[in-house]
Amino acid sequence: MKDGDFVLIDYVGRIKETGIVFDVTNEEKAKEEKVYDPRVNYGPVPVIIGGGFILKSLEDVLRKMEVGEKKVVELKPEEAFGERKESLIKSVPVSIFRDSVPTVGSYVSVDNFRGRVLSVDGGRVKIDFNHPLAGKTLIYEIEVIKIITEVKEKVSSVINYFTGIENNFIETKIDDGSAQIKIKNHLDLPANLRKIIAETVFKWVEEIKEISFIDVYNK
Repeated sequence: MKDGDFVLIDYVGRIKETGIVFDVTNEEKAKEEKVYDPRVNYGPVPVIIGGGFILKSLEDVLRKMEVGEKKVVELKPEEAFGERKESLIKSVPVSIFRDSVPTVGSYVSVDNFRGRVLSVDGGRVKIDFNHPLAGKTLIYEIEVIKIITEVKEKVSSVINYFTGIENNFIETKIDDGSAQIKIKNHLDLPANLRKIIAETVFKWVEEIKEISFIDVYNK
């Protein structure tokens, strides 16, 4: 596989030290691992090789795989989400949280950075801004389901990746370099998300020169 290829993959991600599964795309596997969440839309995930949709180290693995192939890979912290850094543990005044005082274990955003609350004491909140998987060695079980070649399916896969909307709520029509996308059932996409989708399609699907989004509301 090469940069620009659209690939549909299934995978399981687990922490080596504990065996805990932190991400899984297959519903049956999620149930087997006892991490099933009924709110999640399970199914193979579309990625673009070289597009930064997944970790670079996993992209490098996919480049050497073929359709139908399965592989188990181990990623050291430096190949995954990096080592933990003490410098990313910050203490901030509780007064910056105007609505409510955060609780230990909850996640908060400060200056557009997301972190986990470690403690709340003496008018200060200690927050860990390290990635939750920083410092962890990870095990990924990957299976290549298919390579996506049709233009229409490529466009739909980009929408699916960024929104999680199931394909039966998306209608895509391709006509002479133009993609017309209908989002059904009162599902609305914010303007900034539409922009990201359009920019991604323009970069990786050379046949598409124009995109229009149409919202469909049924009585």
